Amino acid sequence: MKRVRCFTLVAAAGLLAFASGSAQAQTSEMTFFVTSAGSGKGADLGGLAGADAICQRLAQAAGAGSKTWRAYLSTQAAAGTAAVNARDRIGAGPWRNAKGAVIATSVADLHGAAAGLTKQTALNEKGEPVNGRGDTPNQHDMLTGSQVDGTAFGPGEDRTCGNYTKSGAEGAVMLGHHDRTGLDESPPAKSWNTSHASRGGCSQEALRGTGGAGLFYCFATN
Repeated sequence: MKRVRCFTLVAAAGLLAFASGSAQAQTSEMTFFVTSAGSGKGADLGGLAGADAICQRLAQAAGAGSKTWRAYLSTQAAAGTAAVNARDRIGAGPWRNAKGAVIATSVADLHGAAAGLTKQTALNEKGEPVNGRGDTPNQHDMLTGSQVDGTAFGPGEDRTCGNYTKSGAEGAVMLGHHDRTGLDESPPAKSWNTSHASRGGCSQEALRGTGGAGLFYCFATN
């Protein structure tokens, strides 16, 4: 009886080790995720550098820190500084989530009909689904500051919350829906990167008001 019990324990330990190893292997291949948390200060991420640092930190904690991670965010031209396009800062692809599912094979696919982002595939760095429309709380609004093709908005009307430095009542940021759903089935509601602008400012509370939590997309460039 003792020998059977010992064999059972050894077998169980082996299965756990195999499962753990498989999960680590998948995570090491991960090249895309939705952040499990934002800055906690609404759309104020500390600019692009701060957003990239959040991506890198979360990836490191998930076992994928050997790659170079960038936030999918565009900035607007301001004070003599040129605009930055989100599509130009995320590498060439392909990109896979923490479970190994391919999100897109190229920048062109990512911004076209071939994009594979859905609630089931737009997972966080832990491989967990992110709340969408119908969940409590709804957190499907992703910060992007981008147009449908992944380029920046022109100067003038704020669509980046001051290039991700504002957290008050002034300004707005363009948001996408990671679950590709909205109040209706029109194309904007289905856009993962350009669904609507924030309302009521750039604070954490304003982002929550339309179904967000200050989350955003991260892509590995290598």
